[in-house]
Amino acid sequence: MQSIIHWLENHFMTCPYKAMSGVDCPGCGMQRAFIELLKGNFIESIQLYPALLPTIFTVLITILHLFFKFKNGAAIIKYSFIITVSIVVLSFLIKMIL
Repeated sequence: MQSIIHWLENHFMTCPYKAMSGVDCPGCGMQRAFIELLKGNFIESIQLYPALLPTIFTVLITILHLFFKFKNGAAIIKYSFIITVSIVVLSFLIKMIL
């Protein structure tokens, strides 16, 4: 696991939006937050990108619903998506204001 984390730290993708405009995009910080999550630093991960855990949950529940057809899966995905997007937008606005 340590070698994967080391490889990820040395192969960051640059944000084309930030490179062209000089302004963070709504997804900036997700890579660093993911690496911190892999290291077990949950608080640092949330501080870097608050929407990472809800994003992971939304993707996982969507994949699971495709295979297992949960009774209320579509509703769970819909509300999870709404919450995730709300967190992304809110954290982006806070980052831009501060």
